[in-house]
Order: sequence, then structure tokens, then C-alpha cells
Amino acid sequence: MCGTCGCAVTGAPRQPEHARLGTLDSSAARRETIDVLTHLLQENDDAAAHNREHFERHGVTVVNLMSAPGAGKTALLEATIQALQGRLRLAVIEGDLETENDAQRIRAHGVPAVQIVTGTACHLDAHMIHRALHALELDGVDLLFIENVGNLVCPASFDLGQHAKVTLLSVTEGDDKPAKYPVMFRAADLVLYTKSDLLPVLDDFDPDRATTHLRALASTAPVYTLSARSPATLQPWLAWLDGLRTARAAGAHLRPRIQPQGAHVHA
Repeated sequence: MCGTCGCAVTGAPRQPEHARLGTLDSSAARRETIDVLTHLLQENDDAAAHNREHFERHGVTVVNLMSAPGAGKTALLEATIQALQGRLRLAVIEGDLETENDAQRIRAHGVPAVQIVTGTACHLDAHMIHRALHALELDGVDLLFIENVGNLVCPASFDLGQHAKVTLLSVTEGDDKPAKYPVMFRAADLVLYTKSDLLPVLDDFDPDRATTHLRALASTAPVYTLSARSPATLQPWLAWLDGLRTARAAGAHLRPRIQPQGAHVHA
């Protein structure tokens, strides 16, 4: 497990009440763990604030894409690049434990991409993004995507300096994921149900049921169902990106709830 976010130092998995046999972690150990994680997150937040100032100076809108492995983040980026080609100037920061495969896919479309190889770290943090920015020329970039490491837990807790967080949920993963991973889905400014072209052959994913789980978390994030293979389904997503850029240009720093006119949004 990751040694940089605390998931390796927070102790054993929680056991059912009847299996604990009266054993409890000492309060001192709990306090020490909380102190370490609080310091870690504060350092990250300081670096994220610095990144955000950097993005603001260059007029770049930044989107942090998060999901489980294989949900289609890179495929969505490729389809988005094709849709926005000639209209916006894009750049991408990729995060994976190993390989430059995803960055190579993005570069093949003529878009600059920096690959962060995290090794054992199960998420990107603000310090990694800061170092990656030294390899990117942000002047002239309109929209920067950060493709986070595939993981439905740790990425949600780390601010990277982005203007919005987008969580992808593939229809192949099961519609109960918002209930199982509430921190990730509660943090999202937008939720995308991806690979929707597979819905006709699946009987275990109901978009409305997934949205019910999401709303139970008190999330009001828009939800769009799309497929990177079907350009027409991308229109609400593209309109949302336009709305985010408009909101950022107007000085909106709070989490946006941008719903394009006429877009289909799950209630």
C-alpha cells in the first residue's frame, strides 16, 4: 500500500464488533496517526494553493479526473481532444504506478503530456503536480487535465490545485460504487457514467440506481452518461467544460455546479 498518504500507517482493517475480542488501539497511537495525517494533508494543501496560484497566473483551467482503474479516463481524454481540436489548447498530466503508456496515447494526438510514475504511491499529490509543471509550458494552454492514478479511495483526499474534480464510474463496475466509496463520490463536482455503449448487454448497472446512491451522499453534482466511442454523448461533458472555464474566468473559486442548458442530468 501507499506510504505517502497514510493508508499504510492507519492500522489493520476494521473488524466486526464481535471479532475484536476487546482489543483496541491505544489512544496515544490514534493521536499520533491523526497528527501525522493532519500534517501531511496541510503540507499538501499548501502546495496545492501554490499550484492554483500558478494556474491562475497563466489563465489555465484545471480538471482532476479520478476513477477506478479501467474506467476509461484516457479514452475519454482522447475523445475530448478530438472534439476540442482547433478550439482549445489542451495539456495533460498523467499519473500511473508504472509505464508511460497513457502519456504516449495523448502525445499521439499532438497534445503535450507529462507522465508521473508514482512507484508505490496510490494517488497524485500537489508536490508531484508542482514538479510536473516544470516540464509543461503553460503559456497558451486553455485547459489542463490531470489523470489521477486509478483508485477510488486516496485521490479524493488530496487537493492538487485543480478547479474541479470529476469522478468516472464505468457501467462495468456496478451501480453501488457511490455507496461503497462515499468519499470519492462526495468529493466530485461532476460524475460521469462511462462506457455507456455497453449498457444494452449489461443487466447489473442501472444509472438511476447509481444516482440514487450518489444523492444519498448529499451530492448535487451533475451526472452524465456517455461513451468515448459515441461523440454525440459527449456534448453535455463538453458544455460542462465550457461552463467551468466561464465560471473560472469570472472568478468563481468555489466548487461549481455547472449544468449546461438542455443537458440530460440525472435527478
